[in-house]
Amino acid sequence: MTADRAMEGLPKDAAHDLEQIAREMRRAILRTTNRAGCGHTGGSLSEVEILTALYFQAMNIDPARPDWPDRDRFILSKGHATPGYYVALAKRGYFGEAVLDTFDHIDSILQGHPDMRKTPGVDMSTGSLGQGLSAGIGMALGGAWDGRSYWTYVLMGCGELQEGQVWEAAMFAGAHRVPRLIGVVDYNRVQLTGTSDEVLSVEPLASKFEAFGWHVLACDGHALPQLLATLEEAKTWTEGPVLVIARTVKGKGVSFMENQFAWHGKAPDDSEAERAINEVMQG
Repeated sequence: MTADRAMEGLPKDAAHDLEQIAREMRRAILRTTNRAGCGHTGGSLSEVEILTALYFQAMNIDPARPDWPDRDRFILSKGHATPGYYVALAKRGYFGEAVLDTFDHIDSILQGHPDMRKTPGVDMSTGSLGQGLSAGIGMALGGAWDGRSYWTYVLMGCGELQEGQVWEAAMFAGAHRVPRLIGVVDYNRVQLTGTSDEVLSVEPLASKFEAFGWHVLACDGHALPQLLATLEEAKTWTEGPVLVIARTVKGKGVSFMENQFAWHGKAPDDSEAERAINEVMQG
């Protein structure tokens, strides 16, 4: 699907509103990691449009009822990218934005990795990479067995795809045609110590998932209309799991962070945060 076709399906006002939410999310991520002095900034910035599309349009959720049985499920399998995740939850109304100031503090509900026992809106505790897709399969199968119609979304990092459990889960989901399961890859191609191609390439990614029985779609992970159209297209596939490869940029929106592995798990200092916030708000 082309960006032009996708643009036709989203009113200009809606696109503008979502883009504004994405800018505000980037600003909040930078403030959160700066104030905490820690956090995974680069991957949180790359996932912004994905989270915006899911939480503000694609997913059927109710922040007032985080345990609603028929809600769509979301798993942040790349569990270190919580600054972006928590900002999305706060802006969607699961808790007040002031709580972001407590990120990674002792006794805060916002720990470095998401905890379903502590944080409203978190459907699965994650942190050990590679495990989210397996949990998502369980949620999707549970919904099918219970006769529920919710969708399960699993957001994975491209470095995370180097984990063997991802491929065991992918093989199972494809072989058993697990329904209403959508995997999304934040494909920024940068991880902790370098590019994913340098460390351990996962290409040809689409062909690998297709070989395991998945329906695969790809899009620009920062073009909201195209991303939303791709997510809607994913929900038309009824014969098994779908993978959306969202092509993104690590550190998106901040010139000195983009595509830099040094910003994988680094927080900006005061001067860096000010410069970065100015860039994302002007962009």
